[in-house]
Amino acid sequence: MTVEVIRSRRKTLSMQVREGGKVLVRAPMYVKQKEIRSFVEGHMDWIEKQQQKLEAAAALRSQIQPLSEQELEKLSKAARKDLTARVVYFAPQIGVSYGRISIRHQKTKWGSCSSKGNLNFNCLLMLAPEPVRDYVVVHELCHRKQMNHSPLFWTEVERILPDYQEARKWLKTHGQELMQYNTEI
Repeated sequence: MTVEVIRSRRKTLSMQVREGGKVLVRAPMYVKQKEIRSFVEGHMDWIEKQQQKLEAAAALRSQIQPLSEQELEKLSKAARKDLTARVVYFAPQIGVSYGRISIRHQKTKWGSCSSKGNLNFNCLLMLAPEPVRDYVVVHELCHRKQMNHSPLFWTEVERILPDYQEARKWLKTHGQELMQYNTEI
């Protein structure tokens, strides 16, 4: 197993498993190599699980036909209409304003919210059930109140969508499948 260590002025250790099973550890400057090795060894079960997920995703990618540019264009058009309507519906309930709404074709994110209130959504959300799309819209709009994932943030999401955890679970379970429809960009 290959382990790459990147040191910076961060305060905590973090780990990421990349394609090919490579492990990337981000560490504060002052942490000793022995402590990093112990950190990696203590997370071997997690590392193996992540490697298995990556292998499964690669196998799935080889079985799924990517969407054509025309299909992506249709999804983007549908997303612009549907997700914009959902933003217009949920924003007053949450009590927030927003800036520009962009529909993109992203490889890893379902949505994002900038500090200026601009909202970005992945057109592939149109392949997900409506409650999942609503969850992503509410999630991003709630970032207008809390630009983090603190307990206050999740309380706000739950206030609007009491059963948001079902949609979140669906996205964790099936989201990777939907991302496999990406064309080579």
